[in-house]
Amino acid sequence: MTSPTPPQAPSPALGWLLAVPALLGTLISLVLPTAQTIWLSLQRGGVLRESTYVGFANYGRLLGDGEFWRAAWFTLSLVAIPLLVAVVVAPLLAVALDRAGTWPRRTGRIALSLAIVTFSPVGVAAAWMRGLAPDAPGLAGLAEGLRDPATAPGTLRLIVAAGTFGVVCALAVMAFLPALRAGSAPQGFSDARGFSGPSRGGVGPAMLVVGVLVAIATVAVGLQTFSFGLVLTRGGPERSTETLAGLEYDSAFRMAEFGPGASVATLTGVILGVLGIVATVVVAASRLSVTLIPRTAPEPGTTVPTSPAPPAGVPTAPAAGPIVPGAAPVAAPVVAPGAAAGRGAGTVGMAVGIVALVVFLAVALVCAWPWIDGVLASPTSEAGSLRSQVNTWVPAIGGAVVSVGVAYLAALGIGGLRPLGRGSEWLLLVFAPWLFVGTGPLGVANWQNMRNMGLIDSFLALVPPLLVSVPALLVLTLLCKGLAERTDKDFFGGVFLPSLPMAGILAGAVALMNAQDLLWPLLVAQKPTLFTAPVAQMAQLGSFTAAKPDVGAATPLLVVAVALVAVVAAQLLYLDRLAITTNGSRARTAAA
Repeated sequence: MTSPTPPQAPSPALGWLLAVPALLGTLISLVLPTAQTIWLSLQRGGVLRESTYVGFANYGRLLGDGEFWRAAWFTLSLVAIPLLVAVVVAPLLAVALDRAGTWPRRTGRIALSLAIVTFSPVGVAAAWMRGLAPDAPGLAGLAEGLRDPATAPGTLRLIVAAGTFGVVCALAVMAFLPALRAGSAPQGFSDARGFSGPSRGGVGPAMLVVGVLVAIATVAVGLQTFSFGLVLTRGGPERSTETLAGLEYDSAFRMAEFGPGASVATLTGVILGVLGIVATVVVAASRLSVTLIPRTAPEPGTTVPTSPAPPAGVPTAPAAGPIVPGAAPVAAPVVAPGAAAGRGAGTVGMAVGIVALVVFLAVALVCAWPWIDGVLASPTSEAGSLRSQVNTWVPAIGGAVVSVGVAYLAALGIGGLRPLGRGSEWLLLVFAPWLFVGTGPLGVANWQNMRNMGLIDSFLALVPPLLVSVPALLVLTLLCKGLAERTDKDFFGGVFLPSLPMAGILAGAVALMNAQDLLWPLLVAQKPTLFTAPVAQMAQLGSFTAAKPDVGAATPLLVVAVALVAVVAAQLLYLDRLAITTNGSRARTAAA
């Protein structure tokens, strides 16, 4: 019997070619603005007067008077409670949902999705601003503590913790569930074609690596906190709640001194760069990969019949042991993910999962009640108009399609075609310093570039300036790497098509983030006709004519409904099949 000719893999040279757009995008929108920010930090002046070179004087003054250290310490303190939620609460909830079985796990995914699509930093902060009114409703009355310099820091920490509880826990659970999905199948799993899935020797290594990455990402995102501080306190009273992003904004744009603002941005960028490099090294050293569980793979706890013995003369794949001359071949048992470890969804596991989900929903509802109450009481205003929604979503979606599309091409090249072989993921170190960098640390340089091109106060300026999404590049590379280990299909059918939905999911996620960003549209749009919904909300809060803020302007019902349907479909049809694996164990295929 003649074995079929295996599909020819594309040349690794194509991998280098696919990575070129991402390299160019990184050079244009990340490397050059970074160098420009560093150069600006060595100067004094800005918009109102000519810039002059002063060397490291800005750094000496910034670090010498303790201004930077005070802001850095307070910013880190804002991350403390969300970090505990991400690395303690989230993995416990993920384990409970994973052991509860199929429908509790999927129900949990749907409930967590609602926390993601409805999150708006400016909207949440605007809801808590209602607590400063004399007739403050319920929990929002806690905001009264923001008036006193002695109590303002602690109050803002509690508000940030409550306002971000749902979205932080939801995102972290989404990261931990794939590690639990396949990590506990020490004997592997097989689909109907005889493809054997990855064997990883336990859930511990995958959960540990994901936990480290979640912790690093939480700290990195927290270091760039801007919206809560600007809306609720503007750094006061008496600068007691100044954050790093707020300090940069005040120095560069309120005081019109680019040098001190760029100094804060540079120091923040150095910290973020180190965190990005550490995270990328952890990924590459642990040989992390993401793959898809076949649709035919049984759920944990199900009984799977073994395959019947083949007719005489037909070769089989000995997965259970060596071939013994003269003996009938033995079909490999099909092991469901987790079944080998005995984690079937029993009555106790299901009960624990349901109780854990109910407790999470109760806590999330209490924390989100000021926002919910604010949305129900929101008046119709210009912040929620069609014009502001167009300003919000068209640039956000356009920027997401470009940045994720460029990242996807590079991921196909690096992760799918493996131009450096097994060590190809180390190429991600080229992009690692900007893994967690948002618009803030590069805001001064990008604003100056927009002004030099004459694009300030134009619709085009609302498009986020990042041409490549480095977080999307990392995730998609790991997915393409895991899919490339499957040798039962060619590159198009085995890597490109299965990874394409993830590119779409990440584009949607980046679009949501772009739409809820306050800093960049606040910098480049001063005309009210160009205000995005978050900027319009911010302007409304500073107006003496608005009786109540339009809390729901950034999360209109139609947008939330469409996003929720898309996210739920993605959760049930795709994300629930993801599996995170470590240590470089390859997917085994049956020998012909």
